[in-house]
Amino acid sequence: MRHPTTAIAFDPELIARHDTAGPRYTSYPTVPQFHADFGEAALRAAIRATNAAPGPRPLSLYVHVPFCFSPCFYCGCTRIIARDPARADVYLTSLQKELSLVGPLFDPGRTVRQLHVGGGTPNFLDARRMRTLMGSLARHFHFSSDAEREFGIEVDPRYADGHYVRALGELGFNRLSVGIQDFDPAVQVAVNRIQGVAQTREVLEAARRSGFASVSVDLIYGLPRQTLEGFTRTLEAVIALSPDRIAVYGYAHMPHLFKAQQQIEAGDLPDPSARLALFGRALEVLCAAGYVYVGMDHFARAEDELVRAQRASTLQRNFQGYSTHGDCDIVGLGVSAIGRIGDSYSQNARDLAGYQAALDAGHVPVARGLTLGRDDLIRRAVIGQIMCHGELDMPSFGQRYQLAFADYFAAELERLHALAADGLVTLDATMLRVTPRGRLLLRNVAMCFDAYLHRQSESPRYSRTI
Repeated sequence: MRHPTTAIAFDPELIARHDTAGPRYTSYPTVPQFHADFGEAALRAAIRATNAAPGPRPLSLYVHVPFCFSPCFYCGCTRIIARDPARADVYLTSLQKELSLVGPLFDPGRTVRQLHVGGGTPNFLDARRMRTLMGSLARHFHFSSDAEREFGIEVDPRYADGHYVRALGELGFNRLSVGIQDFDPAVQVAVNRIQGVAQTREVLEAARRSGFASVSVDLIYGLPRQTLEGFTRTLEAVIALSPDRIAVYGYAHMPHLFKAQQQIEAGDLPDPSARLALFGRALEVLCAAGYVYVGMDHFARAEDELVRAQRASTLQRNFQGYSTHGDCDIVGLGVSAIGRIGDSYSQNARDLAGYQAALDAGHVPVARGLTLGRDDLIRRAVIGQIMCHGELDMPSFGQRYQLAFADYFAAELERLHALAADGLVTLDATMLRVTPRGRLLLRNVAMCFDAYLHRQSESPRYSRTI
């Protein structure tokens, strides 16, 4: 998108008309396409192929820490509720086993330029245990010394303080992500997450004092008992905290998939129009405060590297969302962790027992995955271009992939004409462009190119596009 700071239009009626269930496209093909035929042998082969490639890619490590001290009712993540931090000791031993199996598969010259520790609640690991984890990672992988490296971690401020954040900085972390969701007390009671502004501020200010390059916060709209007035107060409180990035996710209520969500009363959820108004208010307030709408649910300061990457057409997308390090092969470590190695995706066993059993038997704990075919790679490139940049030079793309774009994507272009009629995109002989009215519906545009979505009915697996 050439002018992401200004090229956006909020049209509630249009958005409501196109609101449907669809993928977030942190990968393509998406996770429901993963299958159990992709196992350890396939993952090892994918790693060998990337090692042998000219100029092997740098690495990005994702480490999943599944433990949480208490359940948040909105959560759809893989997590285990535990009160005793010592529960993590057995898990750390399992992670060390996985590292001893996976680490040697990669050429030692491949440096780690990005690390993300997610959960669950990563700060379930106290400073001593986090030091153990980082030491294990450093023994099996070569950390880049580049100043541009990104070592990020998610922190629940209810279980952290300034001393803990300073310890994280000493371990090499330089990016902090803090969950807030909503500061409204009524909403917090409804989702079982009581969190004050003061304790959140303490963690963010400690990160600044400790030299963290970036702090980000997560909000959720569409939660039970959420009101426009209450959410506006939350937005104003967040702006006062001055994070570098703000994610505003739409709550996906799928109690048939996520047991914790059964604690939420459906009648307490905002109706579709109220839900849309919540996102509209976030857009209005955050943009007025100087944040740039990057896309989907991401906002960042104008000087943030996400915004700079988008303007330079180098922004990419991966399982952590928008990224400036999308050129890395991603190594997923821990229960349920997802990796992307070369032209493949893989996911570890999603239950702790299965994960640990595989490791005890001496196996890499991959449970399912996918090797991408030529059509997958072509469509992944198209979808990535739409999601990150909002435009596509069709003849140039066709030349790069040695195909006649109009012929190869004849059915997709027909679908796009319907979106063009509503003003979401413009199409001519050479360019597909998402309009300011369509920027909030990037997922809908990308869905036109999703071969799997149009092959079978998968919508119930996905969240709403707004």
